[in-house]
Amino acid sequence: MAHFAQINEEGIVQRVIVVSDSDTADSDGNEVESIGVEFCKELLGGEWIQTSYNNNMRARFAGIGCFYDVTRDAFIRIKPYPSWELDESSADWVPPVPMPTGDNGKRYSWNEESLSWVEHEDTLPLRNEENTDNSTSFGYN
Repeated sequence: MAHFAQINEEGIVQRVIVVSDSDTADSDGNEVESIGVEFCKELLGGEWIQTSYNNNMRARFAGIGCFYDVTRDAFIRIKPYPSWELDESSADWVPPVPMPTGDNGKRYSWNEESLSWVEHEDTLPLRNEENTDNSTSFGYN
């Protein structure tokens, strides 16, 4: 199966669809992007770009709202905060201060006003800890 993203005139992803291998294959059975693009255009109209669910092309799997940058040949996520800058090697947004790391089960969120990471006091139980209140939680280890 192959995935294709429809982009508008500004390069913004409008939708992503799955296309059968037979609709992207040449006469030898090899997947060819241009064949898949033509299939999408004939079926639904518009401009289409192939994307990879495994992130092995165009930096990442395209999501609705992502921007397709022709120069970088990459799908770029929506900029999360004004202070974050685009990392050219990963085509991803990075904060001006790296997020704290460590296997401590703590959660952090970015505070744009202070340009810093803020630790959440409500740390989550780690995956194998007993959950006595029947709520759903996610750990980090």
